[in-house]
Amino acid sequence: MLLTKRCELHVMSESHEQHIKKLYENEQVRKYLGGTVNEEVYKLRFTDMLHSKNSDLHWAVFEKGTREFMGLVFLDTYHDGVQTEIGYQLLPEFWGKGYGREVITKVIDYGFHTLALDKIVAETQSQNNASCRLLTSVGMKFENKLERFGNEQSRFSISIPS
Repeated sequence: MLLTKRCELHVMSESHEQHIKKLYENEQVRKYLGGTVNEEVYKLRFTDMLHSKNSDLHWAVFEKGTREFMGLVFLDTYHDGVQTEIGYQLLPEFWGKGYGREVITKVIDYGFHTLALDKIVAETQSQNNASCRLLTSVGMKFENKLERFGNEQSRFSISIPS
């Protein structure tokens, strides 16, 4: 488990299935992630997360005081098969309160100092202004735009501080 000031990050397990499902059913969360998914697609995606070669780097995020489910965050192999990507989804009631920045900062720190990564990338739809601002706020730098999933994406990265 990773801890931040206000959050607990638990390595994802079967017991988190119904929590994570809330993200995949939420239209606001999924607006820039290809939309909501049906039960069958969700089961496949959840199984993929649990059985990823980096499954121990997928965390369910809970608020410390209330133990309320907030979202997920992960480090996994980027689309190029080489780099490490950070990804995240938070339920809307936790948006705009600094939780995303807190959790992402912790996971980036873990990636650099525990996993000895030298660079972490992130990709988000260019139209997702809030996500682009969030990535910039944690120190990630805009790298380029690209086309993926039928939409323009913005790719960001951060390298280990020297």
